[in-house]
Amino acid sequence: MRTVRVIVAALALLSAPLLAADPPLTALTIEVTNLDGKPLERISVIVRFLNARALGKFAKKLPTSWETRTNLKGIVKIPRVPQGKVLVQAIGKGYQTFAQEYAVDQPEQTITVKLNPPQPQYSSH
Repeated sequence: MRTVRVIVAALALLSAPLLAADPPLTALTIEVTNLDGKPLERISVIVRFLNARALGKFAKKLPTSWETRTNLKGIVKIPRVPQGKVLVQAIGKGYQTFAQEYAVDQPEQTITVKLNPPQPQYSSH
């Protein structure tokens, strides 16, 4: 009888990660503008999820990054992603590359990215 209790307790502990609730999700919107506030189209946006890890062997496989381009209004909408830290990168011809980490912790979140024009060349000679 005691052996049965030990087996049931062990099975309950092993199956706990499988029954764990899904992490909270966020609908993420990224707006890309220049310094004047005008939207920039066709800018490459890369979002990397820094702490999106699946728990347990049989848990769903979570995406680790998302790559897309902005629309005519300079907006990228990413479907629901796990909350946590994300690295947002924006790359566009004629602009400096942008990269910054953000904490995503709300059901809907908007991140505004302002791209700088390239800096002039500098020589110390």
